[in-house]
Amino acid sequence: MPVYYTNVIDEHLTTRNNAGLFDICHMGEFLIEGDDAFSFVQRLVTKDIGRLENGKAAYAAMCNENGGVVDDLLVYRFNRDRFMIVVNAANIEKDLKWALNKKSVFDDVIVIDKSNETAKLDIQGPKSEQILQGLTSIDLKSLKRFCFSKGTVNGISTIISRTGYTGEDGFELYFSSDKSVEQWNKLLEAGTNFGLKAVGLGARDTLRIEACYSLYGHELTEEINPIEAGIGFVVDFDKGDFIGKEELLRLKEGGLVNSIAAFEMTERAVPRKDYSVFKKGVVIGKVTSGTMSPLFKKGIGLALIKREHNSIGEEVEIEIRDKRYPARIVKRPFYKKFK
Repeated sequence: MPVYYTNVIDEHLTTRNNAGLFDICHMGEFLIEGDDAFSFVQRLVTKDIGRLENGKAAYAAMCNENGGVVDDLLVYRFNRDRFMIVVNAANIEKDLKWALNKKSVFDDVIVIDKSNETAKLDIQGPKSEQILQGLTSIDLKSLKRFCFSKGTVNGISTIISRTGYTGEDGFELYFSSDKSVEQWNKLLEAGTNFGLKAVGLGARDTLRIEACYSLYGHELTEEINPIEAGIGFVVDFDKGDFIGKEELLRLKEGGLVNSIAAFEMTERAVPRKDYSVFKKGVVIGKVTSGTMSPLFKKGIGLALIKREHNSIGEEVEIEIRDKRYPARIVKRPFYKKFK
């Protein structure tokens, strides 16, 4: 996936106003199958999969025993005996090893790495439904957020999921990797009259920062847990036992020192990862993600800071190349399409 095809600003605004096509074939896909598939996934991830109906997906975290995040992922439930989990590309090998290690206490479950056999293309933006509807017999209006269905797109057998990573309405398409070039070209051709463009890694990052979506290695790591990261909604403490539950519960009940904050620059400056955050001359944290927002035309970012300073309206400073620039803590997300 290139950083850009035209330029980051053009691709970002195209996705916000029309539609963008993303080549995400590098992501990892694992099938979890067997009589113990449900019990295994329920223990492996923080989300209550028991509340997940067949044909629905959920965003979740896979934590270690200390509550740190091994990876954040999507869980797709086909039925009680069959799931798919979609993991970050850089973590495929690590995640597979982790899952295989943790399945040893279950009698009937298999974990199958389908990453090399599975292509994944995302079409995102307000015109994505209109473009895709002309290419599939599935009624996309009936496919609600975080639901998926199996059908065809351009005659190619595809799992169509109404999910995404941009803050826009859109779809993630899973199909056989040997059809990836054919599908990519057909989608671009079909979307030409709707303003569809190919979008690279740069705009994918600026889009997700505006939506305040976490990126593994930035807002989430094996040292940063879901509660600190502000995605406590993916942790269902009442579902029974799961890996990391005890430590996450302790943090929720008052053990939290740091938390992720959204901030905007109040002068023209661009924050970047690992820049220090100051309050009254004292370092209170570090930027985890930062950019110049193409939509809002100002510097914005996310930072892991001391919890006592994470209040809307709090004035802080970001150190950029040995100079400190004023910033303000704001309500997240910067951009919100969905209620």
